[in-house]
Amino acid sequence: QVQLEESGGGLLQTGGSLTLSCVASARTFSNYGVGWFRQVPGEARELVASISWHGGNAYYPDSMKGRLTISRDNAKNTVYLQINDLKPEDTAVYYCAAGIPTPFGNGLITTIHGFRYWGQGTQVAVSS
Repeated sequence: QVQLEESGGGLLQTGGSLTLSCVASARTFSNYGVGWFRQVPGEARELVASISWHGGNAYYPDSMKGRLTISRDNAKNTVYLQINDLKPEDTAVYYCAAGIPTPFGNGLITTIHGFRYWGQGTQVAVSS
């Protein structure tokens, strides 16, 4: 069982930056691929970044490339998501999720169905 807790959300201004944190309670956290998702009311949860269990590989959908950086510190059981040049359309609840990647692959999970454990989310609101 893995418990995840996000933090770092809040009300920010357009053009600013923020870093979200996701802390996991798991003795073997380094075995898990982790992703960040976001969701706005009435829409599906959207993957914005994913990182491999070892941190060496990262995935961003084309729409997210350039402004987002995902990283992890397995010694602290923590995954981070940095978002630069914030836009009002970044307003959403941000969730982190963890799962076991398929063996012998690149360690990434890039589909929502690959994530088994979810945090409660943290609200990010960007004012124009």
